[in-house]
Formats: sequence, structure tokens, C-alpha cells
Amino acid sequence: MEFVIKISQFLMSLSLLIVLHELGHFIPAKAFKTRVEKFYLFFDVKFSLFKKKIGDTVYGIGWLPLGGYVKISGMIDESMDTEQMSQEPQPWEFRSKPAWQRLIIMLGGVTVNFLLAILIYIGMSFFYGESILPVENIKDGLDIESTVANKAGLQTGDNILAVDGENIETFSQISEKVLFGKEILIERDGVKSTIQMPEDFLAQLMDSKERGFINLRQPFVVMEVPDTSYNMASGLRKGDLLLALGDYQTKYADQVKDALDDLKGQEVTAIVKRKDENINLPLKVSEDGKLGVVYARASTPETLEALGYYDYETKDYGFFEAFPVGLKKAKDKMTSYWDQLGAIFTPSTGAYKGVGGFKAIYDIFPSFWSWQVFWSITAFLSIMLGVLNLLPIPALDGGHVMFLLYEMVSGRKPGDKFMEYAQMVGFFILIALVLFANGNDIYKAIFN
Repeated sequence: MEFVIKISQFLMSLSLLIVLHELGHFIPAKAFKTRVEKFYLFFDVKFSLFKKKIGDTVYGIGWLPLGGYVKISGMIDESMDTEQMSQEPQPWEFRSKPAWQRLIIMLGGVTVNFLLAILIYIGMSFFYGESILPVENIKDGLDIESTVANKAGLQTGDNILAVDGENIETFSQISEKVLFGKEILIERDGVKSTIQMPEDFLAQLMDSKERGFINLRQPFVVMEVPDTSYNMASGLRKGDLLLALGDYQTKYADQVKDALDDLKGQEVTAIVKRKDENINLPLKVSEDGKLGVVYARASTPETLEALGYYDYETKDYGFFEAFPVGLKKAKDKMTSYWDQLGAIFTPSTGAYKGVGGFKAIYDIFPSFWSWQVFWSITAFLSIMLGVLNLLPIPALDGGHVMFLLYEMVSGRKPGDKFMEYAQMVGFFILIALVLFANGNDIYKAIFN
């Protein structure tokens, strides 16, 4: 059932983004009286699952879910229709239109992607509001779960104040900023200092195969005391919050681990919080530093706030208030993704190791259905699709835009033969990138 939910979200999001992107090319093409021969969701290699011709256009669904396309008459694209290009230009063809019209047609797809993301973020701000945790409300610092981050100089209990000179305002900004940051301003035990991050920090993080990175420090909440536990008769119950072990204060789960390492093989008096009451209980610590219980981290904002650990701020926005909030979110995500691409195309960072293909996108979606999560992921994927399509690779929209801008500036149009070769080179580059990204998925699935 989990697979069905995940694949449904994946295909629904992908289909929506593809159709709207191609619609961004289709509408201006039609507005400028340019013939569109095909409008396809997914690729129809050899055959289609569905197709129907309406007017001059065949609308269809292909069987290969790797994207979609519109085939515009008189345009050198992935169809490589050289026979059509060898004939005399016709008034309804793309190549017969003024450069400014062709530019609008080519930019239509990415424009729709960015507009869709903005609209989604505006809608989410209006319907859901947002729950944020200001960094000033993180009193006891963060949980630095990664040994790679520890080696770089970050420690549990650090407060991260700024990255590359930009102040951190909320907890949700921290992980992403640190991943791509060079200089981290921290506060440790009331003293501020600066940490220079290694250039290959991302590569080290991915090579380590660690799952944890930077998180909120969490309480130690007992979830189960098994019948076989040596603390079965201690009086410990499900839901108990462990506050102290002997002389050790254990407000946070990371403190429990440190305390147990020092209390191996001992019997200690523990303080647990049960509802609104603090209770003393005798607990045994095993020789290997275990309590013999199942515990959980109270990770949801509601639970953490109810336990008094963090004060979240919930903001609701009116219809007009949601517009600047949504615009800012879209702008921040676009900037962030450009930064990520910059890191990926800088080999020394090792960020290319984290590039993923369709499986990586599939894995983003949760195994439960949540419209809020679905729209949030779809908005980000829309930005990602828009940014990637702007790359100056001939097989992508950005490549066509690059040649059109050259034509508009120089007054000279690249020859059809040159465009055919450029399209072929771009197509092979694109195939190589797709193979690399999906090859990374396969490698990680086998060896991680």
C-alpha cells in the first residue's frame, strides 16, 4: 500500500509538471499562429498509450514516463525532423516567426514552472499558514548527529547563528545553509566563533553514508519496557520522560547516551516526568550501557511544544498577506537550487555524488498521503524543472534561448545544419546526464 501511495504521488506530480511546462510552449505558439503537430505527456517511442488528433495537433500519452514534449513545426528539436527542415519555410512554422516570438515560445515552459511554484507557495501560505521555530528559541543548541560535521568542528550544543555572513532566522534554514556554506558562525557555551568548512564537506558526508546531520535536541521518551527487560520491575512506564540518571541531567536524549557510557553496570536513581509529576525510580544500567527499554524522540513540533522544549510560532496569513510570503519562499528556493547546481558543477565539492534520478525524486515523496507535503514537493520540483531547463544545453529550452539571444544581438541566425549538430550534441549531453543521475540511484541502492 505504501508503494501505491508513493508512486501515485510521484506520477501525479510529474504528470502535472510536464503537462503545464509543455502548455507553456503550446499557448504562445498557438497565439503566434505557429503549428503544433504533437502535444505529449511521456514519450511515445514506437507507440502511444493514447492519441487523438484535434485540428493540426495530435494529443497523446506515451508509455515511457521520462518527460513529455510538444513538436512545433519548423523547429529543430529532439524529433530531429531534418526532412521538414529541408523544405521551404512556411508561414506557420517556428523558423518563419520573428526572433522575439520564438524567444517567448521557448521561455514559455520555464515561465510556467516558476509561476506554478509561486502560486503553490502562495496557496500553501494562505491555506496552511506556517509553523516556524526561530533560532533564538533554541536555548540549548542543536543535535549534531554527523561525525563528519563533528570532524569539521560542529558539536552537539552549538547554536548556528550565521552562514557565509547571512544570519539564520529559523531552524528550517540551518541544514541546507550549512551543507553549502563555507563559513559558519556558532555560539558554544556563550562564546561565538567561526568555523571554516572543508570544501569537500558534501563529498565526505555522502561517503560516510550517515543518515543524521543536524537536528533539534530531543527528549528521551520511553515507548516500551519489554517483559525481558532488567528494568521491567522498576516502575518505568510508556510515556515517561527521562530527566536525570544519578547525578547526570538528561533533559535530552544525547545526554542519556553520555550518562549511560559512564554508568555501565551500575544501579542508579532516575528522575522521570510522568504527566505533571516528577518520580524517582531505581534503574539498572547494563554492562554495555543500556537500559533495556525502547525509546523514541518526540520529534513533532506539537509534541515538543507540549513538553515545553521549544516554542514554535504559528503564523496564519490572509489572502493578500499570502502573496509576499509565497513570493519570498519561491525566491529562496530558486536561489537555493542555483547554489546547489553551482556546487554540483564544482568537482572539488563532491556534490555530484549526491545527484539522483527518477528514484531519488520518487523517494522524496512520503509513504502517507498529505496534500500539504505533496504540494510542497511539487512546488520545489517545478522550480527544479524550470532551472534545469534554463541550462545552456542545446537539447533544452536554455540552449534554444542561448542561440536566439545570439541571433537577436548579432542579427545573424545560426544555420539549420549548425542547429542540427548542436541539437545532437545537446541530446547526447542530456542522455549522459540522465544516465549519470539514474546510475547514481542504482549505485546507492546496491552499495549503500
